Amino acid sequence: MSANTETPVASALSIETNALNPIDESERKGSPKSLFWPWFAANVSVFGVSYGSFLLGFGVSFWQATIIAILGIIVSFLFCGFISLAGKRGSAPTLTISRAPFGVNGNRLPSLISWIITVGWETVLATLAVLATTSVLGTFGVDTGPVTQIIALVIIVGLIILGGIFGFTLIMRMQTVITIITGLLTIIYIVLVFNHIDMAAVLAKPDGDFAAILGGFVFMMTGFGLGWVQAAADYSRYLPRNSSSGGVVWWTTFGSAIAPIILVIFGLLLAGSSQELSDAIGADPIGALAEILPTWFLIPFVIVAVLGLIGGAILDIYSSGLALLSVGLKVPRWVAAFIDGIIMTIGTIYMVFVAGDFIGPFQAFLITLGVPIAAWCGIFLADMTLRKKSYAEQDFFNSKGRYGSVNWVSIGTLVVATAVGWGLVYISWGPDWVQWQGYLLDVLGLGGKEGTWAGANIGVLAALVLGYVLVLILGGSKVRKQEAMAE
Repeated sequence: MSANTETPVASALSIETNALNPIDESERKGSPKSLFWPWFAANVSVFGVSYGSFLLGFGVSFWQATIIAILGIIVSFLFCGFISLAGKRGSAPTLTISRAPFGVNGNRLPSLISWIITVGWETVLATLAVLATTSVLGTFGVDTGPVTQIIALVIIVGLIILGGIFGFTLIMRMQTVITIITGLLTIIYIVLVFNHIDMAAVLAKPDGDFAAILGGFVFMMTGFGLGWVQAAADYSRYLPRNSSSGGVVWWTTFGSAIAPIILVIFGLLLAGSSQELSDAIGADPIGALAEILPTWFLIPFVIVAVLGLIGGAILDIYSSGLALLSVGLKVPRWVAAFIDGIIMTIGTIYMVFVAGDFIGPFQAFLITLGVPIAAWCGIFLADMTLRKKSYAEQDFFNSKGRYGSVNWVSIGTLVVATAVGWGLVYISWGPDWVQWQGYLLDVLGLGGKEGTWAGANIGVLAALVLGYVLVLILGGSKVRKQEAMAE
């Protein structure tokens, strides 16, 4: 038996050995509402409050930002809800099912992209957790030098790696606990700092133009749902096949979106009330939020901040391990998760001890990798739209089966949509490594890199739409031939 088709274990304190293999009927359990717990826990982080400051940075008013946040979060997580259906239907992780549109070997390319973005998110979340811990401890007079940071880093990355190694059952139990604790403490946080809101200052923010609105909308999509689409089926694959499809979409979308919507809107109120606080969030997104708290709540705040970030990172490391296996690494799932944990640790060390800025690299990371992920999302959803029959699970692992070795229509679409997308995004304040983007802004008469549309990041939407439309038009005959093989 290969490393990617092992048998499972039942105990939460045993290492899960399911990897890329379809889940056996005997192991499928639960109901769609069980999806609420992992998705809520992964997105309830107070980091969502900081997005309010990031969003106002696009130059939009409070009401514009509120609508942008609601739509961007719901739409992007709705994609996750639809892709979760593939997990129920295909019994396998997202990047195993992705072999249907890309081919068994062709799927290595999107798997590599997915692996990069999930490891990147792990690193971002772990970094924020370390920074938040040391910032709050500093208010108690604790030395926040390298020793304290290293201790915080070891504890935080240790918990994340632990969840990734033990796998599904432990993650589901951890996420339930994280959901309850962080949900309650977040409500208390909102109550305690509500008096810092100055509605006159908030409502004084002027309206932004359409390019600013679109840029903020894209940023919300890439910061929330589009960062999860490639992992969306990893948890629904354990549900019984007769589970309600509407329930799968609803509980995934609702569980993911409800907390970020509330947190971002509250963040808009806080950041809009104080430019000083808004600027501080750019440098230390979590620590700045602690500065307005009464001292007695700082320790609970660390708990809610760190647990929320760990909740998201645990889902990321689990899915990044699966992505690494899908790229072609022949090791057990827990070994892949451990390897990702090591890379995450190295990245966190760099971000904490070397990098001098957070928001610039963070937005560059979101937008740059958001383009190919958006293209993949469009391709995957188009393939789901075209398919009328169930997936052939055995052919996920056979390059000579109905899905073939490489589907050049999907690969070509991914490359073209990504190239167009990168040509239409540009982050002027981003690091040097993204300054090559935006090469189509002048060619298409959009004002070049200095124009109004440079910050709208329309390349993400272009990649998503191109991915969907091109496969819907060009991929239909391929899907029909594949499904005819089942007759």
